[in-house]
Amino acid sequence: MTIRVLLADDQPMVRRGLRLILEDQPGISVVAEAADGAEAVFLARRLRPDVCLVDVRMPRLNGIEVTRLLAGPGVADPLRVVVVTTFDLDEYVYDALRGGAAGFVLKDAGPVLLVEAVRAADAGDALVSPSVTQRLLRRFTAAAAPSARGPGRPLSERETEVVRAIARGLTNHEIAAELFISLSTVKGHISGILTKLGVRNRVEIAAWAWENRGPDGP
Repeated sequence: MTIRVLLADDQPMVRRGLRLILEDQPGISVVAEAADGAEAVFLARRLRPDVCLVDVRMPRLNGIEVTRLLAGPGVADPLRVVVVTTFDLDEYVYDALRGGAAGFVLKDAGPVLLVEAVRAADAGDALVSPSVTQRLLRRFTAAAAPSARGPGRPLSERETEVVRAIARGLTNHEIAAELFISLSTVKGHISGILTKLGVRNRVEIAAWAWENRGPDGP
């Protein structure tokens, strides 16, 4: 089935470039473009795209606010939002992770990573560049007091290994290969981890891991 994508960016040239990259791939179609955050929310709620690719810095509503409105806590039927960032300027992307983002990519990451991020989000996975994950979350957790928040139930040894892998930015396929387990087993462990930690997606798992002693925690 075709993955229906909404693009939200206030720069027409950027939207055009993203559209060309995505629609050059089989099975991906851009169904709408938004020039600001408010328009993105309106179109996303009306069209219900499979993936919303949202820039952080936009007029009216920024990418964090858009993410919270479309995928955040309390949203009855959340959409999958991938946040696009320039990283060095967008220090508040961490808030987007806590707001329900299914991942984030750099604007200059290249077409391959962009397409992979869209496909991962559509599949219920998330693609977070390992370098972005580690640099960004380390920066925020170093500035904040360590979180003592523990899981509702203890994580198993295997679940802990999966949490560490997610915190390093690995995809489900990469985790399966590294731990020598099947993809379905990885997904089963993640489902259990989500329940135990009381979080909604793998990005929040990564944030939790970093809040609890970094990429090698808990």
